[in-house]
Amino acid sequence: MKLLSFEADGAPGYGALKDGAVVDLSRRLGKEFPTLRDLLASGNLKRAEEIVSSADPDYGLNDIQFHLPIPSPEKIICVGVNYPERNAEYKDNSNLQERPSLFLRVTRSFVPHRAHLIRPPESLQLDYEGELAVVIGKPGRRIAAEKTMQHVAGFTILNEGTIRDWIRHAKFNNTQGKNWENSGSIGPWIATPDEFPNLDEVQISTRVNGQLRQHDKLGNMLFPIPYLIQYISTFTKLAPGDLIATGTPTGAGARMNPPSYLVPGGTVEVEVSGLGTLSNMVADEH
Repeated sequence: MKLLSFEADGAPGYGALKDGAVVDLSRRLGKEFPTLRDLLASGNLKRAEEIVSSADPDYGLNDIQFHLPIPSPEKIICVGVNYPERNAEYKDNSNLQERPSLFLRVTRSFVPHRAHLIRPPESLQLDYEGELAVVIGKPGRRIAAEKTMQHVAGFTILNEGTIRDWIRHAKFNNTQGKNWENSGSIGPWIATPDEFPNLDEVQISTRVNGQLRQHDKLGNMLFPIPYLIQYISTFTKLAPGDLIATGTPTGAGARMNPPSYLVPGGTVEVEVSGLGTLSNMVADEH
């Protein structure tokens, strides 16, 4: 099942895809579960599946305005350098990291599917990073490796947009370059785990103006999803709706020769097989 948050007829809601259209679940379940995060936290997706199987769609995809799949996640935890070729870009292939590199992003740094990525006046170095993101459903702390997938509500797509020349404004931090407002995107929806019989074979691709820039499969990640959940939950309790961005393959604009950054009027598409495509145009801040 694919679940999404949206606005239609001037009101926010959430629903599920059916036959390329949207069944409004908030209309039917909103009193009990006001938001999609509430529904995921309940662990009661069977009711949603039953409604979707018997209901006619309420909206076409062009009748809604997409919101972030989880409009207000408590935490967005990002994993850096999680593919071998990305590690080689840092000229460190012979010394693979023992633990994942992590940093946090704020919700305001992301826009939903079809919204504009914004290049700020302070920099011309807006870059893209296509990633799969894990959506937490069941809360947990110090989650055992063999139980990690029980805490996963689903997966979504994330473009971890970055202002490159702000990444090293100080000695040790990524925060400035990774948290410009409206610089990244998440969406279009969340696909539940049953949509992916073999996560290792799931392909991720990023295209800029139709040109393939990134391509890899999840099975090549240095730190797989169960390990990331186990490791992160050691130091923080994972909450329903939390996102873990699992890292981007090689091919970001900063690594091209010469570098190729996003410019207004361009389009970025991040596609994950079995999930869909997250698409955004680029605009300058006004």
